[in-house]
Formats: sequence, structure tokens, C-alpha cells
Amino acid sequence: MNSSIDRSAPNRVALITGSSSGFGLLIALNLAQQGFVVIATMRDLARRTALEEQAARQGVADRIQYLQLDVNEEHSITAAVQTIFRQHGQIDVLINNAGYAAGGFVEHVPMHAWRDQLETNVFGLIAVTRAVLPIMRKQRNGLIINMSSISGLAAFPGYAPYATSKFAIEGFSESLRHEMAPFGIKVVLVEPGSYRTDIWSKGLGSIHTKPDSPYQPQLDAVLRYSRHSAEHAPDPRQVADLIGRIVHQRRPRLRYPVGQGSGLLVLARKLLPWSWLEWIIRRATK
Repeated sequence: MNSSIDRSAPNRVALITGSSSGFGLLIALNLAQQGFVVIATMRDLARRTALEEQAARQGVADRIQYLQLDVNEEHSITAAVQTIFRQHGQIDVLINNAGYAAGGFVEHVPMHAWRDQLETNVFGLIAVTRAVLPIMRKQRNGLIINMSSISGLAAFPGYAPYATSKFAIEGFSESLRHEMAPFGIKVVLVEPGSYRTDIWSKGLGSIHTKPDSPYQPQLDAVLRYSRHSAEHAPDPRQVADLIGRIVHQRRPRLRYPVGQGSGLLVLARKLLPWSWLEWIIRRATK
């Protein structure tokens, strides 16, 4: 057995935000199948039906607990974390998955939309992390997985709010990893490319634009690219499977890009002149 893998800890407790659909739902099922006690949180508990049904079919319903948690409400975060600690006495894994994608060209995205995007994707993630840190620090053990995106490494036109939020998560996670290392707490970034989840369909439905926009031709091209990517994207279970492996690694890396072209894009960003990379992105969204 690989010495970098630890599968010996039974009944580890994993807290997942944004578990009602997409990556969060699949991660919850994956970890429950491995024997984790999964705390599946979501803003609206009425949306837990899909996860409940799949958990029942897979025989892991008894390993998933549902809690209301709105990452934008501090009292909601505090209540959820206190409930988990009171019932289980530990939190071993935190997966910050809650988030959404806002789009539009910078000039047309109103400031309230920028604030909403950062409030959920960045400040919500930070708030949940801060609530969990004292527990993990006293345990002197823990794993925090922040769901970033390939958009946190390379920004595309038309999605500046989303890219801004993911770049912020990248910097936050780097600093946090340094701070937590003395306490045995590991911090990891998972950076998916395009997958078949509803984040892009939701984002495509809330694109900010204006009539007779001078950016409309470029926006139309970006939307065509986004739709094509979503339609031909791989199975999102790849991401859940990756996280299912990371949770057992004793010394995980900081970054895990995953998905079609993600590794190539990361390599290109490191090796190519910016003008070349800029040309590639322009061609892809033309």
C-alpha cells in the first residue's frame, strides 16, 4: 500500500457546503460510500430530495446528515458548526463547495452583482472556514478542500466576476495553508475545468448585458463557447472520485487541476508567453 495514503480512520466527519446538486451531491455520496459521516449542508433543505433519493439507492442514507447552512449568514454557519460539534465532537474534513457563476462584460455587470458573487464564493467560504478552524486546530488535525476552478488560474472574457472570486480563493488558500501547517491541518485547492453540472446553466441564465451593447458580438461568442463546453463536458463524478482519493492522502498537494484541458492550460500558463496564451483564449472564444 502506498505509504502516502491513510485509510485507517473510521467514522471521520466530513462537512460539505452546497450539497443539494452538482459536485457537492456527488462528493457527499462518494464519501458516504467510503464510511464517512457526511454532513450535507445546503441553504434550502427542501432541495435535499435528489441527494436523499440517490443515497437511498446506494445504501448510504444512514451515513448522511442534512443541515441548513447559508454561507452568507453568519448565524446559520455558527449554528450548523455548533450542532455538528455537539453531535460528533469533531470535524475532520471541510469541503467548501457552495458557489455559483455570474457572467457579463465588466461594464455591464452592476456592482450589486459583483458584491453578491464575492459574498457567496469568497466571503462565504472564508466564514465557514473560520468557524471550523478552532475545532481542527484543537484536534491538531484536519483537511480543508476549497473548490476553486480553472477560472482561478486563467480568466476568460465574459466571466470576470466568477474569475475574480476564484482567483481570490486561490490566494486565500495559499495563505491559509501556510498558517495551518504547524497545526497539522492540510489545505487543498481542487480546480475543475468544465463539467456537466448546473453551475454553467445557471450562470448562462443570469448573464448581465444591455440592449445595443458594443460587447454583444464578443458576448455571443463567449456564450456559444460556454454552451459547447457544457454540452461536451465530462462526467462530474471524476471530481468526486478525485476528492475521494485526496481525503486519504497524508501529504496532499496544494493544487489539483482536473478535467479536459486543465493540465494543459496550467502548463501553458507556466511556459508560454502571456501574448500566446491570450491569443489561444481569444481564438477559443471567437
